[in-house]
Amino acid sequence: MAPTAAAILALLPQTQCTRCGYADCAGYAQAVADGAAGINQCPPGGAQGVQRLAALTGRPVVALSALHGQEGPRSMAVIDEDWCIGCTLCIKACPTDAIMGSNKRMHTVIEPYCTGCALCLPVCPVDCITLTDVTPGAGGWSAWSQPQADLARDRYKFHSYRVSRDKAENDKRLEEKAQAALVDLPQHSQHIDPAVLDQKRAVIESVLARARQRRAAGPAAG
Repeated sequence: MAPTAAAILALLPQTQCTRCGYADCAGYAQAVADGAAGINQCPPGGAQGVQRLAALTGRPVVALSALHGQEGPRSMAVIDEDWCIGCTLCIKACPTDAIMGSNKRMHTVIEPYCTGCALCLPVCPVDCITLTDVTPGAGGWSAWSQPQADLARDRYKFHSYRVSRDKAENDKRLEEKAQAALVDLPQHSQHIDPAVLDQKRAVIESVLARARQRRAAGPAAG
């Protein structure tokens, strides 16, 4: 019987780096299970990762895909605090919530939580983030431990939950604001022309209808 996506996911290092070509490790695991992706598309897992997946799936061992990157040491993000402007873009990009800080305040990396995914680098507007190798000479699963992978997976799951929760709360606030405007539109508009107000009312009603449809359809529709 073909292995499940969950079994494949359990063998990945959980960097959530997207170098495999998928949005996260779970997406790649599902693609491997479906036969849509090769077992050699995870550079952080390296050659040993390919061997682990080959043993599970029964597929032949192949070389790591050069298209998706090279095996290398495990790395960690480092923020130059003298240059950090506190924009929070790296915080939003981090899949494991490994960056601590707030708006207009200096950020810092929580070392045990950083997977070296590098997703924070391209979003930094002042290039104050660099990667440093923390396992020189050791790559792939020689640079990782299962507890580290498990921790990264747990943090990514919570990060995904938090992002989804925050979006739902924000959507609810916006919907309530739109509903309040609809109840007494003249008080919430600078216009007094009935035709303009009717047009605005139609737009708000359409937005609210789409919001209700998305909510009824569930998370997949967001």
